[in-house]
Amino acid sequence: MSPSALETIALTYNQATADVLSKQLLLNIARAKNNEPIHFSGIANIAATLNFQANMGVTPPQTGANGLALLPIFGVGAADNPTISMVPMQGEEFTRRMLTPLTEEQLILLLRQNLDVDMLLRLVTLEFRTQQDGREEVYHNRPRNREDYAMFRRVVLHLASIQERDALYVEPLEFEQHWTLPAGTPMPEGLQALEKGYSVRFDPVRKVYHLSKPVTGRVLIANYDPDHLPEEERVRLHTEAEQNAPNDLLVDIRPGYPGGEYPLHGRFRLRSFSNILYFIGRSLAAEPEFAVAKDPRTPAVARNPVAVLEITETDHPPPHTDLMVAYGGHYYAVGQDLRYPWNRTAFRVLWQLFQMTMAELPRGLVPGIAITK
Repeated sequence: MSPSALETIALTYNQATADVLSKQLLLNIARAKNNEPIHFSGIANIAATLNFQANMGVTPPQTGANGLALLPIFGVGAADNPTISMVPMQGEEFTRRMLTPLTEEQLILLLRQNLDVDMLLRLVTLEFRTQQDGREEVYHNRPRNREDYAMFRRVVLHLASIQERDALYVEPLEFEQHWTLPAGTPMPEGLQALEKGYSVRFDPVRKVYHLSKPVTGRVLIANYDPDHLPEEERVRLHTEAEQNAPNDLLVDIRPGYPGGEYPLHGRFRLRSFSNILYFIGRSLAAEPEFAVAKDPRTPAVARNPVAVLEITETDHPPPHTDLMVAYGGHYYAVGQDLRYPWNRTAFRVLWQLFQMTMAELPRGLVPGIAITK
């Protein structure tokens, strides 16, 4: 019985833990809708002790002296005694993680999971910045600024059309950096010991050392393969990206490539996870998202839902859902997908973003699952 019990309890607790986190995300979206503080609690440890007992015996028959056969007695018993440790996620470190904007490394990790680029950018992007006639234009991803929001939506829809043609590149810029040092400076062996990866060549005519090193630079969203650019151009793009904030993501859509009918050059500024939750919460009442048509230069796109993540708010438990939470006299659930699996995917991405944000929870020294017999 022990292996079967271990399998059952491990799967049950796994499912329960995932459900708790999913419902906490829904609960905090409801709090954000009311402009209330968000709060998370984590399960730090689960210690489950299973006790199995079995007994067997005989007893005289209930017929007294009229019978000679003995009556067998069998008994089995099982008890589950779980100890669950809950830890509130709070303090400076967790708050910093919640308020710190996402990085381009986190974004590229998610995009490589074959996610819709417009879904991800609508979730995690605060604004799109570009240069127009020598001045910077900022298009906020916030529905209360209707013109800005519509422009932002058209930009990410155009990127989605390029992605649907398998022509969107989201890659770090690769190039080589070069240095020239006089012969009187440290020997090549000292330079290589200082940092591996340098290539050192001595020029006996000019009495100088030529140093080079491959560099992985900032991330670029483009409609062409950056590796096919001349190295000077890759260095220039990296230098431009380095002048931006760490949570800025450079975009360069050029004519002559798929999607070049609508050239774009600018940068996305990424949000923090806290800002993502409040963005979704505000969309339930104060700032609802609205439908935006693609730019006339953009080809047809397969998916363009009104909301990046539809959350329903009802007075009664919604039918046909297994993901729901009650708060403030209302019920909140992830909207049903009708034509394509958009909402469930967006909620999964939100779950993954939270996992990237949260810190490792403290754990005790008790065993996770213990079975005694």
